[in-house]
Amino acid sequence: MKKLLFVLFCITLCAPAMQAQLQTPAPSPAGKTDQKIGLTDVSVEYSRPSKKGRTIFGDVVPYDEVWRTGANAATKITFGDDVMFGGAEVKKGSYALLTKPGKKSWSVMLYPYTSSGWSSYLESDVQPVTVNVEPVNLHESADVETFMIGFDNLTNHGGDLFLAWEQTYVPVSIKVNTDKMVEANIAKVMGGPTAGDYFTAANYYYAEKKDLKQALDWINTSIEKGNEKYWVLRSKSLIQAELGDYKGATDTAMKSLEMAKADNDSAYIRMNEASIAEWKKK
Repeated sequence: MKKLLFVLFCITLCAPAMQAQLQTPAPSPAGKTDQKIGLTDVSVEYSRPSKKGRTIFGDVVPYDEVWRTGANAATKITFGDDVMFGGAEVKKGSYALLTKPGKKSWSVMLYPYTSSGWSSYLESDVQPVTVNVEPVNLHESADVETFMIGFDNLTNHGGDLFLAWEQTYVPVSIKVNTDKMVEANIAKVMGGPTAGDYFTAANYYYAEKKDLKQALDWINTSIEKGNEKYWVLRSKSLIQAELGDYKGATDTAMKSLEMAKADNDSAYIRMNEASIAEWKKK
């Protein structure tokens, strides 16, 4: 009897662990699709229910009611840059994508994404995008069995986000400002190193005790390009001191100290005060 009780006790202890390890396939498995449109990254995370012999639109998914656009949680779409979504301006970031299916057209709505349940989005208003429904032409008369979100008609300047299920295909145009991004990249590359690049290079040479005169030239160039920050001046003072120019290092540190005080940065205040006291003794 004692042995039986011991076995039952062990089974009771192990049961929670056994349950935690048990995994079964989800009825509507999670899906994710990533797409670069021009230079803009767009990703979609959603759940993919299947038709399973049912009538979907007008039955499982009623017409003229808000749908989470998949199963489980609301579909999440993330834009890496500002875009035009269905003709509406949308800022970069993550959004919950909800829809209101209709027989001939759908309303598509984007809400700033939160971790709350999908129904919480209905408490706020957004301006919906209206798009027309098109027939599916994947396999002649065959239905799309599993709900699908993807991208089509890609160019350097845009493409379509499409929703497809059963015999319904709903495309939403996405336009990106590739020209503006490319021109900005060209200007940056052709303009040469930035103030931050010169600062980073100078810090590396100082840390590795390489050509300190070159490091000083670089950090002066960084400052000339508008990067006269107290942490940059702090680095310059250290390079000057390493080169034996203690007067110059002290003058630079004094300027850094005043700027650090104005910004109430106690760490840089202490470091500059300690260095100034040390260099004045040289």
